[in-house]
Amino acid sequence: MSILVLSLSLSLHEFSHAWMAYKMGDSTAADLGRLTLNPLKHLDPIGSLVFLLTRRIGWAKPVPINPARFSRKRSMRFGIMMVSLAGPLSNILLALVSYLSFLIVQTIYLLAHQGSMVTFNTMSFVGVILELLFLMFWANLGLAVFNLLPVPPLDGYKVFGAVLPPNIYYKVMQYERYIGMAFLILVFFGRGIISKVMGWILYPLAWIIQTPLDALFKVIWEALF
Repeated sequence: MSILVLSLSLSLHEFSHAWMAYKMGDSTAADLGRLTLNPLKHLDPIGSLVFLLTRRIGWAKPVPINPARFSRKRSMRFGIMMVSLAGPLSNILLALVSYLSFLIVQTIYLLAHQGSMVTFNTMSFVGVILELLFLMFWANLGLAVFNLLPVPPLDGYKVFGAVLPPNIYYKVMQYERYIGMAFLILVFFGRGIISKVMGWILYPLAWIIQTPLDALFKVIWEALF
């Protein structure tokens, strides 16, 4: 199940980068066969292993882009920011769809069983689907938040660089190699620290998605049952 979540989540993330770059006028990723949802084109062995171990932290092979080919209707920095944001935003959207689907499947089950969960079996087909959707929800939120951290080589660093004044960004760039190496060490040996930092964003974001949907379906359940 984790492998399925990995394939869908990371493939959508990288596809979204490639799609946004294409929309901005850069066909580099498309020309290299990366404008696809085929996981074999995107998955990175180490990033995939980390995701399977943590179910929240992971990465795929970076999508190559050439900002010089972006449309001149927008600045190059704006184009880089949009391409960088496309991946995490796609994961947030998939998380929302997953949780909505979770509630829909749960409602259909309740309708079929007169509003009772007494006979519910987690090993049944419905149980597996619900578990998959719930895992998709949390895994995609985790991927989005992780990739938005403002450290190289993550998407958040590119967004951070796009909004910083150029003189400050170029100073930061001098140390990005060392920052990236330190962060990679932290990923493997300090996951607790990263998880704590991510939690400051992850749980409020989950609340924003879950609260209105839970309230909506509570009204639906009360009307039906």
